[in-house]
Amino acid sequence: MIRIAIVDDHAMIRAGLKQFFADQPDFSVVAEANNGREALDIVRGGEVDVIVLDISMPDQSGVDALAGIKARAPDLPVLILSGFPEEHYATTLLRQGASGYLNKDCDPEEIVKAIRTVARGRKYITAGVAERLADGLNGGGDKPPHEQLSERELQVFLRLAKGETISHMADSMSLSVKTVSTYRTRVMEKMKLESNSDLTYYALKNGLIQ
Repeated sequence: MIRIAIVDDHAMIRAGLKQFFADQPDFSVVAEANNGREALDIVRGGEVDVIVLDISMPDQSGVDALAGIKARAPDLPVLILSGFPEEHYATTLLRQGASGYLNKDCDPEEIVKAIRTVARGRKYITAGVAERLADGLNGGGDKPPHEQLSERELQVFLRLAKGETISHMADSMSLSVKTVSTYRTRVMEKMKLESNSDLTYYALKNGLIQ
């Protein structure tokens, strides 16, 4: 039996997934959460085999939650199920520890296949994502700037783009203000941007925030 935790801030989506998973004889939904902090509480309980995680959530985003989950349970498979298209986040999050990435518009049967795949300790990569990963390995020149960011830099970038202050970030990420400022500087340098408003414009233009 594959024990699944569903993390999504929309109750209807959680209910729909839970109902669909109930028809799978080897699936058991053992936990639900509507934000990243609750997801980390589930991980601490240690009673799940796969986490199905959304990216865009209040309080703590899926990007932040993924980093926290992998820090606490490096071997726990995390399948990203997001409203954002694959080209926006998939390759970045796979490099940062996600076991798979699917868009919410995918066929429900593909979610089932993906969960069974990652539960066996394998990555679930769609043809589109495989092509993007291959382009990266071949040194493709069209790699967007945000895909060059480290895990922590991506977290800081998205928080800045949403208007979060450095002091608030430092508190919520358990880092010093100086450290967060250093990450901000690195983000600006790598992305060749000059201000927080530039970050916000980039994130909106590239569909990284809503």
